[in-house]
Amino acid sequence: MNKQQAIEYHQQLVAMRASLLAQIAEQRGGVVSRAEAASAHFGHPEDSPAQIATEKEIEFAIDEHEMQELAAIDAALARIDKGSYGECTDCGTHITAARLHATPEAARCIHCQEKYEKAHPQ
Repeated sequence: MNKQQAIEYHQQLVAMRASLLAQIAEQRGGVVSRAEAASAHFGHPEDSPAQIATEKEIEFAIDEHEMQELAAIDAALARIDKGSYGECTDCGTHITAARLHATPEAARCIHCQEKYEKAHPQ
């Protein structure tokens, strides 16, 4: 990957990171944690315990997904800084430009990602 391509991916990843952080802040109503935001709209007397538990599980699942996405973006930025961006972290082969364009935070080639997903089902 040439320097210009790396700069373009870096800019795209930084923009994705800023957008994700803004989304998180907006959903939480500022700088409060997801747990604090969740507790603010749970506990209404009319809500059933099952409804409250379900809503809490959803809030925590969203939080975990956002944190994983943020970690993937940060890891991709670190790979750019290290000079290994665009190389599969598992097998070392080149990740196609089409894959990086669609998913700039991708750490694995398609083949290794498929193997990873089979070994780590969600």
